[in-house]
Amino acid sequence: MATRTKEIGNGTIDRRLEALRNDFDTLQTDVKSLAGDAGVVASERISKAIRSAEDVAKRALHLAEDATSQAIDNVEHWADDNLNTVRGSIRDQPIYAIGISMGVGAVVGAMLSRR
Repeated sequence: MATRTKEIGNGTIDRRLEALRNDFDTLQTDVKSLAGDAGVVASERISKAIRSAEDVAKRALHLAEDATSQAIDNVEHWADDNLNTVRGSIRDQPIYAIGISMGVGAVVGAMLSRR
């Protein structure tokens, strides 16, 4: 009778081991599925972060374009104002203006001849 109990016990153990193996296989499948789902979620979050970064970059580009345009307008206005002042000075003192332009020309010529 002890042998029969052992055989029944072994059969029970075998069934339990088989059930345990099946549970491990199911667990392995579930973990693989979970890892795949986590990858999809991470991919979606990365995509959202990339879109957000692109939006920020576009806004920064527009701000830079606006600032550049404003700076160009300011420089043009300043140049026009100063050009009118220079023109007035040249008309008031033409000899003086010729002397300054000759001096600047001589300095630039000397700098270029050394190279």
